[in-house]
Amino acid sequence: MAAALLGEPGPAQRRAMAKAITLLESTRADHRAQADALLTGLLPRTGRSLRLGISGVPGVGKSTFIEALGLDLIARGHRVAVLAVDPSSTVSGGSILGDKTRMERLSMDPRAYIRPSPSSGTLGGVAEKTREAMLVCEAAGHDIVIVETVGVGQSETAVAGMTDMYCLLQLPNAGDDLQAIKKGVMELADLVVINKADLDDAAATRAQAQITSSLRLYGLHGRPDHAHHDTAIWHPRVMRMSALKGEGVDAFWRAVTEFQALQQANGAFEEKRQQQALAWMWERIQSGLKQQFKTAPAVRGALEDITARVLGGQLAASTAARELLAKFSGDRNPEDSKDQRHA
Repeated sequence: MAAALLGEPGPAQRRAMAKAITLLESTRADHRAQADALLTGLLPRTGRSLRLGISGVPGVGKSTFIEALGLDLIARGHRVAVLAVDPSSTVSGGSILGDKTRMERLSMDPRAYIRPSPSSGTLGGVAEKTREAMLVCEAAGHDIVIVETVGVGQSETAVAGMTDMYCLLQLPNAGDDLQAIKKGVMELADLVVINKADLDDAAATRAQAQITSSLRLYGLHGRPDHAHHDTAIWHPRVMRMSALKGEGVDAFWRAVTEFQALQQANGAFEEKRQQQALAWMWERIQSGLKQQFKTAPAVRGALEDITARVLGGQLAASTAARELLAKFSGDRNPEDSKDQRHA
């Protein structure tokens, strides 16, 4: 698999990428061991791409925007990978995974790779294995990796912690001044794009002015290092475009390349990558501990009874959690538990 993945671009490489990401998304213990070995082998070939996070409310035109941008980048000589995350049903657990259908022209280009993945209950607008999938795409030679989030609202902040540049798409009639200054994704955005500006030019102009004022306020509030006269650092911008008509794509990419050059020059680019790697490590630790907790014998033995007491109103959920955590700690440290009982 690794040999084909690192080989020449073509159908064999695309199949290898698909198999590698499927392996990474597997929950089987033997597959996890194989996935760890695969990632370790791919690491020397990773980290050379530009990672773009694209977020926005449903209907803002994320897929249309990404297809227009992807086709433009391919024409410039780049290879583009798109990791599109679709919301999973809370009822059936399934996902439509229709982004490849929406990006029909881009998905047919051999220089592009599109991988839809279900969110599977993961919060923050991304899938659990999005970071690992990015490394696979980079190792395969894709120098632009785009992560398209679920598109659920103001809590989609996880993608900002795994990409180099976070771009937020907004609609011309997204709301009033108060809506524009709401915190969350807005204050994390490096670039805000008012998409579908052709539908209502006046509304797009108003939205651009409101969001520009909001971003300036975020930069001034408690951030004296982000003074706008300092040209050595990047200041978030707001621009208008129409992805459907292909208007504004050149201006968008100029802003992205300017951002990359500035961040690399002042050292922020590499520093952010390093902090993201540490955050990824701790996220995996938390996920691993949660899995160990669920499978610990002491926890499994007491879980049914404690769950019944919580459901019956006999035990507070917070107390139940502490009891289960105590059993988990005792199961992992039997000698310590024994000493505490005899103390």
